[in-house]
Amino acid sequence: MTLFHFTGIKGAGMSSLAQILHDSAHEVQGSDVDKYFFTEDPLRKRNITIYPFDANNIKAGMTVIAGNAFPDTHPEIVRARELGVEVIRYHEFLGTYMQKFISIGVTGSHGKTSTTGLLAHVISGYAPSAYLVGDGTGKGTENAEYFAFEACEYKRHFLAYEPDYAIMTNIDFDHPDYFKDLEDVLDAFGEMALRVKKGLIACGDDPHLQAIQANVPVVYYGFEDTNDFAAKNIKKDATGSTFDVYVRNSFYFTFTIPLTGDHAILNALGVIALCHYEGIPAELVQERLATFHGVKRRFSVMEIEGRIIVDDYAHHPTEINATLQSAKQKYPDKEIVAIFQPHTFTRTAALLEGFAQSLSEADHVYLCDIFGSAREQEASLSIDELINKIPNAHYLDMENMTLLEKHGRAAYLFMGAGDIQKFVNAFKEVLNKNETA
Repeated sequence: MTLFHFTGIKGAGMSSLAQILHDSAHEVQGSDVDKYFFTEDPLRKRNITIYPFDANNIKAGMTVIAGNAFPDTHPEIVRARELGVEVIRYHEFLGTYMQKFISIGVTGSHGKTSTTGLLAHVISGYAPSAYLVGDGTGKGTENAEYFAFEACEYKRHFLAYEPDYAIMTNIDFDHPDYFKDLEDVLDAFGEMALRVKKGLIACGDDPHLQAIQANVPVVYYGFEDTNDFAAKNIKKDATGSTFDVYVRNSFYFTFTIPLTGDHAILNALGVIALCHYEGIPAELVQERLATFHGVKRRFSVMEIEGRIIVDDYAHHPTEINATLQSAKQKYPDKEIVAIFQPHTFTRTAALLEGFAQSLSEADHVYLCDIFGSAREQEASLSIDELINKIPNAHYLDMENMTLLEKHGRAAYLFMGAGDIQKFVNAFKEVLNKNETA
């Protein structure tokens, strides 16, 4: 049996894929930096060995799956080439692997992870399913019929995939370190649409997706009546949302989801449309929707001393808007305190005005230093440039976490794709100290 070695096994997609192969009775090991990431928890639970990076990890006869973040000059990849060991990039391996199943790729600029998690949860209740979610969750299942996976547009990696279906949530300008402009992003998604083999499920409320061309039927979902699947008669409260779904203007079914925010309704609609296309009964879809409570680091909630603490991956103005909207629906009587750590200097510079606008919707705003990426050149931007654009925004670092205490029993939204969790943990420590004092 082949031994798979993952170079960069703690990456979200890599961790998920390692779990899938392990669950499918393959031998799996990997390597990474000696720093804790939440994506390693499910690996350790499965007793998958994680080594520090070292060329000596590579032995003849194994197959190396290389994370996309690591160049061909990485010592492990160099050693593998020297030994004649097969090296295959993560996205290329995935492209081949999915051909065994009815594959459903979820892509879009925002909402991929939440929608993939929801889809995986729903179809797993219908038939044996394998899935790969971008929050580091993966599952392989014996005799799986379906394979749900997150398809990332960064560096056009999703063009390695030819899924049976794709769900496209939206198209927006992001990853400015790679994409030149919105046109470049549209071009990538246009190419992806042409790779889909059975059906494309797209959000028709997104004007960019309205123009998408495919060689297969395109089924649209959204709030507008013009969509094939439209959500109407929406009722929202602090526990979630209930809505009627009309299929081409005929009533289909009433669904309830335990999630807040318009984006959560749209994500559910995409899944409902896909299930309808595959003949999965509406009653079963509703049963599964009712028991889904989100994915890791997407509106993850804890409560300490009456204070609500939310950890969320939002790192783009559109995502910040969605997180704030969710919080206002879920906690209508609480003040909303936004704590944001921008992710990458290029994204912060390109979307500065958008960040200022979206964050201004919170009652109070605290900004942490920009989390730079190894992909970037020297920093050319300071967090002060964003602070100056938001009324009453304050700088927050690890030394002055006590600043947050004065907001009392508010909802604290910690948002970012860098290491914002260290601020979450520091705030929890401040609160726990007060509790024991």
